[in-house]
Amino acid sequence: MTDAHTSPEFVTERIREAILSGDLRPGEKLHQDKLADMLGISRTPLRTALTALTQSGLVSYENNRGFYVREFSFSDVAGAFQVRAELEATACRLAASNMSEAAEQLLFELVEEGDRLLSPGSLSPENLVPYRRMNVGFHTAIMELAANPWIKTFVESLHNVPLASDRVIMWRDFYVIRRSHDDHHRIARALAKGQGERAAAIMREHITFALEHLHTQLEEYPEDFLRVPTADALSSKTRTRRRHRRPAA
Repeated sequence: MTDAHTSPEFVTERIREAILSGDLRPGEKLHQDKLADMLGISRTPLRTALTALTQSGLVSYENNRGFYVREFSFSDVAGAFQVRAELEATACRLAASNMSEAAEQLLFELVEEGDRLLSPGSLSPENLVPYRRMNVGFHTAIMELAANPWIKTFVESLHNVPLASDRVIMWRDFYVIRRSHDDHHRIARALAKGQGERAAAIMREHITFALEHLHTQLEEYPEDFLRVPTADALSSKTRTRRRHRRPAA
């Protein structure tokens, strides 16, 4: 019987989280012996996990290089945001027709949880994980209410693109967090009223604004992001700052 903590599924999620959190950096070679020791597992489930992550697009493999963390350009990130905005807007349109008292209660409970976490006037470090959990729960609830499993499947695949996930919270600027959470309020109210098109428009703007703010943050504070994309679509100022701050390989 396979221990839950050594199953390929568990190992896949552990490595995925390490990549998305920045513990494993873009381009970093994934040494199987080192990872196996770190996770306390054999190489068999590890190899299965790395293969699964390669298929999902988060890890790359080359014959002469082995497995390594895939590198994404800013164009990749922006494209993921654009597709995610359209998919989640569609989810809102569909969800509006499937609202029930229980669904409405769930959305408003999640929004109230966000209010509680933001009530001190800042998002403290200890509240970041609970707020992220609330944010993911809110977006997931709407996709499930849409009753179209393809939306959730494709959006989840987009979460494999670093910085394009709903787990990313821009918490340097509280105004941005507050503005984003106000969108949650407006989306929940629109859905409760069956206003699918309005909820879709707010959701599209909600995700588009996140992309615009991310671009600004990458220009001003590239050191804040553990998985800074390559600079293909960033300003020359950002490229210059990054060149000075990152040693040559």
